[in-house]
Amino acid sequence: MADHHQAAQFHAGTLTDGWHWLGAHPAERRNKRGWIFRVWAPHAQNVSVVGDFNSWDETANRLARRGEIWEGFIPGLRQYDIYKYAVTGEDGETRYKADPYGFHMETRPATASKLYDIGGFRWTDAAFQARKRQVYDSPLNIYEVHLGSWRRRENGDFLDYRDLARELAAYVKDMGYTAIELLPVTEHPLDDSWGYQSTGYFAPTSRFGTPHDFMWFVNHMHKNGISVILDWVPAHFCKDAQGLYQFDGTCCYEYSDPNKWEHASWGTRVFDYGRPEVKSFLFSSARFWLEEYHIDGLRVDAVASMLYLDYDRQGGAWTPNIHGGRENLEAIEFLRELNAMAFAQDPAVLMIAEESTAWPLVTRPAEVGGLGFNLKWNMGWMNDMCHYLKLDPWFRQDHHRDITFSMMYAFSENFVLPISHDEVVHMKGSVVGKMPGDYKNQLRCTRGFYAYLLAHPGKKLLFMGAELGQWHEWNSNQQLDWYLLDNEENRQIHQFFKDANAFYKKTPALWEIDFSWEGFEWLVPDDNHNNVVVFLRKDKKGRDLLCAVNFSPNTYENYRMGVPPRRKYVPMLNTDDPAYGGDGFGDTAAVPVEAIPSHGKEHSAAIRIPAFGAVFLRGEGVFPKPRAKKQAKDVET
Repeated sequence: MADHHQAAQFHAGTLTDGWHWLGAHPAERRNKRGWIFRVWAPHAQNVSVVGDFNSWDETANRLARRGEIWEGFIPGLRQYDIYKYAVTGEDGETRYKADPYGFHMETRPATASKLYDIGGFRWTDAAFQARKRQVYDSPLNIYEVHLGSWRRRENGDFLDYRDLARELAAYVKDMGYTAIELLPVTEHPLDDSWGYQSTGYFAPTSRFGTPHDFMWFVNHMHKNGISVILDWVPAHFCKDAQGLYQFDGTCCYEYSDPNKWEHASWGTRVFDYGRPEVKSFLFSSARFWLEEYHIDGLRVDAVASMLYLDYDRQGGAWTPNIHGGRENLEAIEFLRELNAMAFAQDPAVLMIAEESTAWPLVTRPAEVGGLGFNLKWNMGWMNDMCHYLKLDPWFRQDHHRDITFSMMYAFSENFVLPISHDEVVHMKGSVVGKMPGDYKNQLRCTRGFYAYLLAHPGKKLLFMGAELGQWHEWNSNQQLDWYLLDNEENRQIHQFFKDANAFYKKTPALWEIDFSWEGFEWLVPDDNHNNVVVFLRKDKKGRDLLCAVNFSPNTYENYRMGVPPRRKYVPMLNTDDPAYGGDGFGDTAAVPVEAIPSHGKEHSAAIRIPAFGAVFLRGEGVFPKPRAKKQAKDVET
């Protein structure tokens, strides 16, 4: 009866915990212990389970057809036994396929699934779970990590999940980040794909250990107060023979329409979001990571490629929707249902869209026409900033909009400001390498830019390595350049990142009102000749933080701007501090507010701003009102 109910949900596209039913699970039949197998192969003629245990004999352990599901029990199998499904299609060809719902896989280049019971792990993160809250008025500073190249052993081998957890948790906690985002850890055959071409949507990669090892990784992060976000890829899948590609000889998981089934630039297949069984598969995968692995959020990759039917269609060949438009209506509905399911699972979950177009209402509820995410990467800001930072300072005055235009749309969505892995590869240069001048100046510029990133409305994300002052592009085949910390200048910028992150976390003005004009006020938006912007960030109690950023090589001794009627502004953070390798240019004492009109305000203050640097000053007190003059009394004569 239970099987019938689950099958009905699966075929209706509403099964969200399919991993409990499909795949391979330990079981007992007629007093014999073994494993039961279930796999969806609607057009197969025969399906059997093969592996070392039966010498890969396709006739030894045939599965029985139950509609479109094939199932069977095999006694005597043990955990870690390798297996595949031998799927014979209508064309008579037999294809050896890994288990789409498999929990564990062989380490590449081997491609078989491994029997694994994911039950029994003892979680100890209850306190962390109880402290979780909605992201909107909370600090979120994400350290994006590729596990294979963050740190390696001396001989170049990968660290395992547990060693990674120990070292990464200590490092992230010390550096003051609030969360990590992992490039995909779902099983994938090619290292150079960074995990974005997956063959195992229910299997953490075996490169670093077992499923329980990855559970230990997440649990250890939580014990250290660090949220874990997983990069998840429902937009496409690779065409490796053992994967989902033409699973039973026909298009099962991908579209059957040649105008829809492929991303030519990536060489991958596109999921069929209108097929109920595919929706059940993807819903189950997302929920699986949230429920079984206690993942705190999913960054959904390449959402734009899902939304548009003409995305990456070579030669203009694409199939319109039923209304003649380019929108993929099936994908839109899938994303809305995905997010609804995720928030039902965990109301505090982070559902983050990597959406690179101007698609409206990405972070708004489905009931008002939105996609239902609660965060979206601000790709426009990222592209504008990377363009601006590479400019010779002399020409920046003509591109001032690159650093201000984002405020025209900053509150149209709930944005994350990313400087991601995509911006430090493929000849784009490292973060430091984008900056002008010699290395000392590049470090100076990096400090100023990072301060601007922290002060700009929106949550934060930075890819690993920038905090070291790494001048090489990211290389996924080797660890970060940790040796740089032998140099004083690199230790100094490393300390800056640590102090800046700590300042961000303890300053509600920088995160409490990220998604509304109530938390932001321009003071000087248009000083393109000096390459300076000045603005206020505000918290819910009305406290403000004055943020001045100078993208020019000039120091400003007496930079005056209109300010609210505070009594004074007190220096809080200066990127030019000698402790960070700077020259110490900037105010060290409180700056008085004066009754001098400027920039449309009745009061103003004059501050010192370092070259290529930023200063943050906290507003204190209330400007004293002038005393009323005493009128002389008339004297009677």
